[in-house]
Amino acid sequence: MRKLFLYGRTEAGKTSLTQALKGEKLHYHKTQYNNAWDITIDTPGEYIESKKIAHALCSISFDSDVIGVLCAANEPYNVFCPGEIGFTTRPMIGIITKIDLPNANIPMVTQWLKEAGCQKIFAVSNQTGEGIDELRDYLLQIPPRRTLEEAKQDQQSGKRSF
Repeated sequence: MRKLFLYGRTEAGKTSLTQALKGEKLHYHKTQYNNAWDITIDTPGEYIESKKIAHALCSISFDSDVIGVLCAANEPYNVFCPGEIGFTTRPMIGIITKIDLPNANIPMVTQWLKEAGCQKIFAVSNQTGEGIDELRDYLLQIPPRRTLEEAKQDQQSGKRSF
């Protein structure tokens, strides 16, 4: 399984998603520091919420295979910049959590994640398990190998080469 780097606001469900992907029973655990598990890198929400330490996310992400921008379906505001994908050389996916909540606004959050540059978006519920299998299947896929020539052609044409 490809290693997933997770970042998003505090209480968006990053740690719970890690537990759900592993098939563990969900229990609340406040992430105080970067946790590099076998399948995920879980970061504290404060990293994206503070300009002073947000840049640390860039360097931490290099230990992963896929960047997961995580946003709860009931978020009151957007913390992600348009074109945020520019900070990484990894594929960037969006993950909408808490889709089972009555005040979920999935279309709004989807728009935020698209504007940030997420190439694929998954809607999940850590509580019910909805969407977890699709996300896990995506992480199990092995990306096709590319030649150096293919990468150079993409670079010259301005394409992202993931």
